[in-house]
Amino acid sequence: MPELPEVETVRRGLADHVAGRQIVAVEVLHPRSVRRHLGGGTDLAGRLTGKTVTGAHRRGKYLWLDLGDDADGFPVVVHLGMSGQMLITEAGAPDHVHLRIRATLDDGNELRFVDQRTFGGWHVDEYLGPPVADGGSLPESIAHIAPDPFDPSFDPAAVVVAIRARHSEIKRVLLDQTVISGVGNIYADEALWRSRIHGTRMADRLSRAKIVDLVASVTDVMSEALVVGGTSFDSLYVNVNGQSGYFERSLNAYGREGLPCRRCGAIMRREQFMNRSSYYCPRCQRREPARKQSAPVRVVGAAETAAARAIGGTRRKGSNQRP
Repeated sequence: MPELPEVETVRRGLADHVAGRQIVAVEVLHPRSVRRHLGGGTDLAGRLTGKTVTGAHRRGKYLWLDLGDDADGFPVVVHLGMSGQMLITEAGAPDHVHLRIRATLDDGNELRFVDQRTFGGWHVDEYLGPPVADGGSLPESIAHIAPDPFDPSFDPAAVVVAIRARHSEIKRVLLDQTVISGVGNIYADEALWRSRIHGTRMADRLSRAKIVDLVASVTDVMSEALVVGGTSFDSLYVNVNGQSGYFERSLNAYGREGLPCRRCGAIMRREQFMNRSSYYCPRCQRREPARKQSAPVRVVGAAETAAARAIGGTRRKGSNQRP
């Protein structure tokens, strides 16, 4: 599933090619791609036609376009799902076999939503507050999503406190979009490798210094991925021009099972975690240290205690007698 660097790469492309353009026609080709829009395909097409795209924004893995103006503006939330693509194509170009939505623009190009697995889609939403120029107003459906490391409102210190308060595996916490957004399986494994933390370590047992380093690693690894357009393992992960990202060549953990750790040389391992695969170095990323078990304490009942006292008293009275 696309993570923050991949979605941000798409957002930048939309900002360059779609912002300022008017939508002159919309065609919905698959009902599943508008299943989150209550009015269905016909209503979505009617809402979008004639509107001008005024901005393209993102929070974490979630993308939206601002349409209309201050008096009549609304967001169109785009879920890329597992395989969604937002492509800019010349009108008249052959249709992709998995084309789901087509929006014709006033410059002769088309914005096409291609989605092989149909897990993604578009829907018209409402803002929680008045829309502002920098996209500060969030669509209602993603208002619960926490800021990501590139959001102006992101507070690293607050995120460290929130992570340390969770009694859960640290990788599970990283994947929780209400704690820190934008992180998925790939970049969680990469950040954990950089910080030398095993993904099953309990968040509330890690030191503050470790969490600070981890949050910094999350930011660093996604920043580096952005420079090369994200991570593309197949043709499903592309920018608006259909180009792949190249961060796969720089991965240190994800997908490297059986290969030597780039840091210490130990053989990288893979294990199941939350129905996914986790990749880690068994030497650099130690598991949770085993806690010492104290000796079991025997609970003595009142009757047993009384019997012991009676025996003791008998022995004191007749010290030369055997019990």
